[in-house]
Amino acid sequence: MIGKVMIGKSFGGCIAYCLEDKKMKGNEQEPLMHNRATVLKMNNCFGNKEQLIKQFKEVKYLNPKLSKPVIHITLGLAPGEFLEEGQLIEIAEHCAEQFGFTDNQYLAVEHRDTDHQHIHIVANRIGFSGKTNVNDSNCYKKVANFCRRMEKKYDLQKVLSPKKFLPKELRELPRHDTRKLQMKEILSSILSLSKSLDEFINAAQNNKIKVIKSRGISFIDGRGVKVKGSEINLSLQTIENQIMRNNRMQVETEFVDLGHRKWQMKL
Repeated sequence: MIGKVMIGKSFGGCIAYCLEDKKMKGNEQEPLMHNRATVLKMNNCFGNKEQLIKQFKEVKYLNPKLSKPVIHITLGLAPGEFLEEGQLIEIAEHCAEQFGFTDNQYLAVEHRDTDHQHIHIVANRIGFSGKTNVNDSNCYKKVANFCRRMEKKYDLQKVLSPKKFLPKELRELPRHDTRKLQMKEILSSILSLSKSLDEFINAAQNNKIKVIKSRGISFIDGRGVKVKGSEINLSLQTIENQIMRNNRMQVETEFVDLGHRKWQMKL
């Protein structure tokens, strides 16, 4: 299970994203996927999108000093794994306990717009007393620990916690991420044919992989997965060295071809 935590300002945008059909780019009138969202649980809130947004905002106004009252958590299973609706509701309730918003307003929604089952939980960090009872510190550590517990409880595929939360002796273990491996395969194939860094970058972008170059290099695919070049053995130095080899091999091949043509002419 993979978990992400975001702390934000707007209940309107977050709740709308969780409940609305996905829109096609360039055609906001035509949904890309109908009924992509299934509401799993409404805790201390009720109604349609507009009613929910209004209720969350009303509680938000009890503590106007808090600029970021939204906590948005996504929990995704590995491709091929599936849990029943009742189990997803249980996971949302366990998550509320883990983060401390059991008595607050929260909304849990399942989305069906990807190849892996996942849920979104939107909660109000402000309770009905007006106090902020959901701390935003160590969120990533909390969600990593929570995912490990749920993997054991529901017999899900085990995923290593983010490296910075692992014991020192475990940080160098190989980590499996199919999207990063896929990105590496595409980039390695592009690199094998590239004669310059610009050519490599342009070809990567044509394959929907954004290249960020500074002192090092990193990549972002079309689904927002970011990886440093060094993580997939494609550091900037490695790329530049391979491009030099590509050019050297081309020169050598051209030299051999030229020699072969001259030999044929003598014959």
